[in-house]
Amino acid sequence: MQLAPLICVRDVESSSRWYQRLLGCESGHGGSEYERLNSDGRLILQLHNWEVEHQHGPLGDPELRPYGNGVLLWFELEDYEAAVQRAAALNVEIVEPSHRSENLNWELWLRDPDGYMVVLTSLLPGLTQSGQQS
Repeated sequence: MQLAPLICVRDVESSSRWYQRLLGCESGHGGSEYERLNSDGRLILQLHNWEVEHQHGPLGDPELRPYGNGVLLWFELEDYEAAVQRAAALNVEIVEPSHRSENLNWELWLRDPDGYMVVLTSLLPGLTQSGQQS
């Protein structure tokens, strides 16, 4: 099983570039209405324009804020230190600076351009990237 979160954003193309720079991922679809972001050939995040309904109707109300209230986009990264440097280069809003968590991995909490909470973490000690015990 693989989780494939989808968030609504104001500008899909701009958000796509931002997440690609932050996470070191790549576009898997492209466009102004919808985007699929991939890392190592795996889907990690979908972006959808607030205003586009397609056949499914509206996905949310862009007037209700904060976006993603109670939801965090959590990215466990092999290249955590490089991601922290990329975040600094993007001049992101830092919510919690890089710190060691109670699980002994490193975390950086920040906001994306639409206000979604994003957490970057290093790999958990003793786990492989697939989440299996090593």
